[in-house]
Amino acid sequence: MKSLATRLAIGIAAATLLTGCYTPSGGFNPGTGRGFVYISTPTRPVTITLVDTRNGEPFFKLDIPAGEQLTFKFVEGSGTGSRIEPTKMMWAVWEAKTEFGSLNNQLICPPASCRRIDVSFRPAPEDPPTDPTLLIAPDSVIPTTGPESPAGGPQTPNRPQD
Repeated sequence: MKSLATRLAIGIAAATLLTGCYTPSGGFNPGTGRGFVYISTPTRPVTITLVDTRNGEPFFKLDIPAGEQLTFKFVEGSGTGSRIEPTKMMWAVWEAKTEFGSLNNQLICPPASCRRIDVSFRPAPEDPPTDPTLLIAPDSVIPTTGPESPAGGPQTPNRPQD
């Protein structure tokens, strides 16, 4: 019977291999065919454009928001099956420095010999997207109880006299 530590190590290794490891340096086992990672920061906002070199037309373009990363990989031979678009690109936008996850978007694209990755930088600085939960103005809070509420209420008994 295997120890709990051994089973846990095997489980972590299997999860890593199934979800992939993505970093700008190539991940756990860098090499050809691994994923690509581009991180956009407020001082270096990045735009990625994938171009079909047969006609010079872009087939994918994304302005990566500051503080996030674009992660993608190409799976050769899994596209439409035609000679024109034999590859599938799996991609996702994650929070910056995310190394593990599922690439849950896909796009049929040209083969490796007919595509180019263009990296460009937008004017900086660029603010990261604001968190919508933090956009509540402080003066918009309406008290629900007490003398200041719309329904009124009892005064505080130990209130100092004016």
